[in-house]
Amino acid sequence: VQLQASGGGLVQAGGSLRLSCAAPKRTASNNALGWFRRAPGKDREFVSSIGWRGSTTSYADSVKGRFTISRDNAKNTVCLQMNSLSPEDTAVYYCAVSLYSVASSALENYRYWGQGTLVTVSS
Repeated sequence: VQLQASGGGLVQAGGSLRLSCAAPKRTASNNALGWFRRAPGKDREFVSSIGWRGSTTSYADSVKGRFTISRDNAKNTVCLQMNSLSPEDTAVYYCAVSLYSVASSALENYRYWGQGTLVTVSS
C-alpha cells in the first residue's frame, strides 16, 4: 500500500506549509489517519491524528495551536496545516493509516506509511 505525501519544502521561521497525503480508499475509509515526523538524529514522533469521521483529533503538545489536521473521506486524503513554523519543526513528515478508527498517538497502531516529505524551517 502506497501513501503519497506532498507539500514539504523550505520555509522561513514563522511561515506556513500545508502537507497533504492520499491514501487508498480500501485502507483508509474507516481508519484514523496520522502524521508523524523524524527530525535529524531523533526517533520518529507523533504529530497529529484524526479519527475516521474527522470529528476527533489529537496533537502533540509541541504543535498544539499551530498545526491543524483535517481529512476528506470523499477524496481519501489527510492534510496538515502547519503555521508559525520554527526550526524545531524541521523533519521528514510521514502520513500513516491506523489499524483503528479512533485517533491515536501510538506509533504501533499505524500499519501503512507514506514515504515522507521533508520540511525545512530556516531561522
